[in-house]
Amino acid sequence: MFRPGRQCSLSRPGTQLSLLVVLAGFLFILILFFSPTFHRISSQAIDPCHSSQECYNLLLKKVKQDPTVYIPKQQIDTDESKRHLLPKADMLKQTPTQPERVKGAFVVLVRNSELYAMKSSMQYLEDRFNHKYNYPWIFLNEEPFTDEFIQLTRIMTSAPTHYGLVPNEHWSYPTWINQTYAEECRMKMAADGVVYGGSESYRHMCRYQSGFFFLHPLLDDLDYYWRVEPGVKFSCDIDYDPFKVMKDRDLKYGFTLALEELSATVPTLWQTTVEFAKSHPQYIYPRTRPDSLFPFVTQDNGLSYNMCHFWSNFEIASMEFVRSPGYRAYFNHLDKQGGFFYERWGDAPVHSIAASLMLRRNDVHWFYDIGYKHDDFEHCPTEPHWLTYGKCYCDPGASFDQKPGSCTGRFLEVTNKTVHDFIVAQPDNVDL
Repeated sequence: MFRPGRQCSLSRPGTQLSLLVVLAGFLFILILFFSPTFHRISSQAIDPCHSSQECYNLLLKKVKQDPTVYIPKQQIDTDESKRHLLPKADMLKQTPTQPERVKGAFVVLVRNSELYAMKSSMQYLEDRFNHKYNYPWIFLNEEPFTDEFIQLTRIMTSAPTHYGLVPNEHWSYPTWINQTYAEECRMKMAADGVVYGGSESYRHMCRYQSGFFFLHPLLDDLDYYWRVEPGVKFSCDIDYDPFKVMKDRDLKYGFTLALEELSATVPTLWQTTVEFAKSHPQYIYPRTRPDSLFPFVTQDNGLSYNMCHFWSNFEIASMEFVRSPGYRAYFNHLDKQGGFFYERWGDAPVHSIAASLMLRRNDVHWFYDIGYKHDDFEHCPTEPHWLTYGKCYCDPGASFDQKPGSCTGRFLEVTNKTVHDFIVAQPDNVDL
């Protein structure tokens, strides 16, 4: 009923509220539609090019501007070694809102069958560190990656992801290897119960990680790499940038776990190393100098190898070191002797011995404040209280550092340092 003195209105208050809701919803749809995230997700759901090669070429050009653009699965280069590779120049692209980064990336050698273990590793590392920095992920495989692997790893991170194929010449027998004898050696080691003693693929992997991974073109623009493996755990908040620590301190190699190698896998590695050192003295840091790292791998002045090595499934290292003439010459010398196939030389002792021969003590850093677990071996900070209980969830009592077979104590003894010398993390106000 109309009442005098009250103005007429085209709508009631409830109607006005409804209009506001509709307008707000419309604005939300506009924002969502024009956001990069929407386009990235929607482009994964369908093939926007409808199998048009010309359209795919335009997409590839767009990738050069934004490395998060999804390339549909139909876009497969006829050259399998270039499948799903993104331009290297975009790998280190940085947005204005991100902390300053160095030229570093996570480098992973992984199989398609390890997809879910890989996703787990990525989740740990993204949650603990990389969500703040968006360092790129580089995945390498001796077989072409499946579209499932590519798509399901891409959605684990907002950082660029890159996928490369290991060249066949880096994952096959060199001409000087007697494959019949190599098989006999594998059978004997398997019969002796040596871990991975009978595995042919494991030997190719160790050889690749020892001397070839850094040659992959996807790593060309890097100054540092952080090796990650499927199924590992990171148990502490990493509130600083390890790549930047490597650069600022001019470090060459970083590790979390150090342990003894199985002697049955490297019976002639040390003698082969001694032969190299004698024939290539120009690459060896003088072991008589007080800052030599040589005593980390030998306790009798070079007569024998004490089996100590840095566990290379976690390592942050300088590309300059592994690409250096000295390291390359060392690997080539080892490779010619055939120990990767006739024995079971691992990349961990190879990296560690090379570092001990060619680097100074202060070139190597123990990432003590990064909690890490691989298989049954775990590093967990045991002190101080603000680090152990304020930034980590691991059990300090489970840490391998003080257990038989650990070489961490040897490293501290040789470098004349304590755990506190390797703490980079800072306590939060609530931790003090």
